[in-house]
Amino acid sequence: MEPLNTLKQRLNEVHNLKLSAAVLGWDQQVNMPPGGAIYRAAQLETLSRLSHELFTAEETGRLLETAETQSAELDYDSDDAALLRVVRHDYDLATRLPTPLVAELTRVTSLAYEAWATARANDDYAAFKPWLSQVLDLTLQVAEALGYQDRIYDALIDQFEPGMKTAVVARLFEELKAVQIPMIRAIASQRDRADGSVLRREYDLEKQKQFSRQVAEQIGYDFTRGRLDVSVHPFTTGFGTGDIRITTRYEANWLPSALFGTIHESGHAMYEQGSGPSIAGTILEGGTSLGIHESQSRLWENLVGRSRAFWQHYYPTLRALFPEALTDTDQDSFYRAINRVEPSLIRVEADEVTYNMHIIIRFEIENDLLEGRLSVDDAPDAWNAKYEQYLGITPPNNRLGILQDVHWSGGAIGYFPTYSLGNLMSVPFFNKAVEAHPDIPAEIARGEFGTLLGWLQENIYRHGRKYMPAELFERVTGEPISAQPYLAYLGQKYGELYDL
Repeated sequence: MEPLNTLKQRLNEVHNLKLSAAVLGWDQQVNMPPGGAIYRAAQLETLSRLSHELFTAEETGRLLETAETQSAELDYDSDDAALLRVVRHDYDLATRLPTPLVAELTRVTSLAYEAWATARANDDYAAFKPWLSQVLDLTLQVAEALGYQDRIYDALIDQFEPGMKTAVVARLFEELKAVQIPMIRAIASQRDRADGSVLRREYDLEKQKQFSRQVAEQIGYDFTRGRLDVSVHPFTTGFGTGDIRITTRYEANWLPSALFGTIHESGHAMYEQGSGPSIAGTILEGGTSLGIHESQSRLWENLVGRSRAFWQHYYPTLRALFPEALTDTDQDSFYRAINRVEPSLIRVEADEVTYNMHIIIRFEIENDLLEGRLSVDDAPDAWNAKYEQYLGITPPNNRLGILQDVHWSGGAIGYFPTYSLGNLMSVPFFNKAVEAHPDIPAEIARGEFGTLLGWLQENIYRHGRKYMPAELFERVTGEPISAQPYLAYLGQKYGELYDL
């Protein structure tokens, strides 16, 4: 087993280089002054190049091949067998990417992030457009290097949701559109059943921070292995299971932004913190895919955080913190407010019924850009047209439109579908947990989350990357991914809220 042990040592060096880059990335979005952008880009480029060269070296391939031969009889579910499967998958992909391309993409996206943040603040798409063009060109080079059989997007989505195909996503999205667009239109005539104005009253930022932190800690986010900071766009990043950090953003006149953003990111973080001790510190720690990851953030944000049971416990505390804002609002009215369905411009603030439309719009635009049907110049108009088509609203400016998301500046083209895939997987996961422990809803109403978190840790979190996402999902639920459980959940919840 000497080749396997030597391979592990080499992989740990690669892993540590990537985690070091992640620290610099977190600092860039949370602490770094704007003047550091060009230097940070060079630092990240160096770390990216070093980790890629070390991982794709011929010696890594030789050790992997020898270890695979000598470990052929390993039990499929063992950590070592899983490690070799994951390394083989990652190595075969990474060796297709030239190191200069990886380094250049890291450099450009680091600078593009700073350009995006400024452009978004100034509503200046023209300033970001050259960077988007560069990112798109480099992304096309990545896709060609990785290779694909059917569509360019296959190569890109596979980086975020291994094994997923564009055709599968498109089919699932058509199923969602067929039900959710009519649902959105049906609810439009019933909007007076929920008044969301209470959420736009004045909410002291310090008290918001206090409440958000309290909720994150009580649902299970371990602050001895994490921290909560502020950034332009909320995110979660980790440097090993002992250091998983989250960010949020606060708005004095929009309570859900920080509250549900914090619960959402806590879901991501608890998944990362939950990797089993035997895989901690190895490339197996963390989430197996961004879709599975998103299933956890959306599960905690929506199925828990937007449930009646959750607010049965937390509303008295919230009302005590904000007596002036909530003096005329009872628990049921607040529950209806946070679940109010109304087409809106901002994805991260969208309700459950309209949220998937935001993802579908981005998925379609990305494919049009990649396949040459849409130019970077015309992208804002295409964005606005799709918002009118699917949600019946038109962004008044690019800051609230095409500039709202950080993802394209970071080169994360192919990422967006994982948000909706996470929605689709969140419901079957939660249903399985409740099937195993029927008292979970009653426990949530008492502010007790240990049973639910324990089930998720046992069935999902502890495995880290040991299983491919589709494999893990079917192991847990017994079924392949489908749109139907999620649509049934929406129909039941919002049918009751809006008398559909």
